[in-house]
Amino acid sequence: MDNVSKIGFDNEKYLKMQSEHIRERIAQFGDKLYLEFGGKLFDDFHASRVLPGFKPDSKLQMLLQLKDEAEIVIVINSGDIEKNKVRGDLGITYDVDVIRLLNVFRKIGLYVSSVVLTQYDHQPTADAFQSRLESLGVKVYHHYHIEGYPSNLKKIISDEGYGKNDYIETSRKLVVITAPGPGSGKMATCLSQIYHENKRGAKAGYAKFETFPIWNLPLRHPVNIAYEAATSDLNDVNMIDPFHLEAYGKTTVNYNRDIEIFPVLNAMFETILGESPYKSPTDMGVNMAGNCIIDDDVVCSAAKDEIIRRYYVALCDRRKGLIPDDEVYKLELLMKQANVTPECRKVVAASLEKEKATGAPAAAMELPDGTILTGKTSELLGAASALLLNALKYFGDIDDSVLLMSPHVIEPINDLKVQHLGNNNPRLHTDETLLALAICANTDDNAKRAMEQIAKLRGCEVHSTVILSAVDERIFKRLGVNLTCEPKYES
Repeated sequence: MDNVSKIGFDNEKYLKMQSEHIRERIAQFGDKLYLEFGGKLFDDFHASRVLPGFKPDSKLQMLLQLKDEAEIVIVINSGDIEKNKVRGDLGITYDVDVIRLLNVFRKIGLYVSSVVLTQYDHQPTADAFQSRLESLGVKVYHHYHIEGYPSNLKKIISDEGYGKNDYIETSRKLVVITAPGPGSGKMATCLSQIYHENKRGAKAGYAKFETFPIWNLPLRHPVNIAYEAATSDLNDVNMIDPFHLEAYGKTTVNYNRDIEIFPVLNAMFETILGESPYKSPTDMGVNMAGNCIIDDDVVCSAAKDEIIRRYYVALCDRRKGLIPDDEVYKLELLMKQANVTPECRKVVAASLEKEKATGAPAAAMELPDGTILTGKTSELLGAASALLLNALKYFGDIDDSVLLMSPHVIEPINDLKVQHLGNNNPRLHTDETLLALAICANTDDNAKRAMEQIAKLRGCEVHSTVILSAVDERIFKRLGVNLTCEPKYES
């Protein structure tokens, strides 16, 4: 699997095609379109890994092409605020992420009109968060729990159901409903608004924008299997859309939650609008990503790599006691379906061989050109830190024998860690290594040249023979390195 540096996805075509398709959908409904935005609006690194060429902020760039017609409403579940729910990828709580999203959208010129607190029941933390939002000049609305949701249509589509929710004041044709994570109530917010708009005599429509699964790729295409691997904790399963098959005689891919809820949605549209604009869950979607794949082999290879990475993450999460065995078994099954094994990940064997040869934790890195580098544990550096330095030397064409950092620089840091900060392990973590290298770069040309190579680490593959510290994991993530670890701790 050495397609790391090859492009399989046409990002420019995607931006153009996607924004045009959304404009067409707005025109279909007349006054207003509520667009449920699934997944991440930016920092979508899963998409950029499985579709090489897809930029992590592609969806944001696409929205910028519609910015004069669009406004954003951010939705957060009040219960998630109460529980301090954390985004796994960023390690921040959902309420903090709402503030982050607000700032990012505003900074690039997208209009955020309001925030909706769903499942609101006067939770003290939700009220405190509302005060914070209002101090930032953000309008806040409340949506409430509806008894019998989603099956009791008579109650849902009444003054006691959606009618009880606040009506969100919006001013533009395209209203993008986004959230910090799943289970926030995006779809219910869209439907509540359609109910209110209809009562006011306005024509409003609903559509859904999610990158995965890609509806016009085969069910067992590696990209769609990789999506299942990424959402194994949500129990999402890709399925053939039976409603689309019945209506059009065409096979398309959707996922279980959308297929299960569609009959209810359909009935809601019929009750609110008189008739449903859609014949299937696939009809509701506006995703054009499948039309922009330009090299299926590259995309398949990248998706298979991602499935193996997800498997290793699950193994480590199980070792940490974070997930049950079932989740690992599910990923093993997905690997079988994609016809891949852990051995397909070249850095695994390389790191284990290095560990065997040195008798201590080791790490290996695969570069875009297919070169494999290794790093070993020493008295001064951990294996991950040694590997980083070896990679920077390689990219900078610096001889392997050259010391980028003098022991005179490293030893005082080791001493500080053990003598004053209470660490048992004196070796430098990756963040400490990079800081020490940055200091040395002021006086040493080789260290300076090594620092100039850091951007080249993005997209490299790394495997460690032990579970790395949270600090090292975070640094690799920020460097854009795809890290996996053996599910064991350093003794």
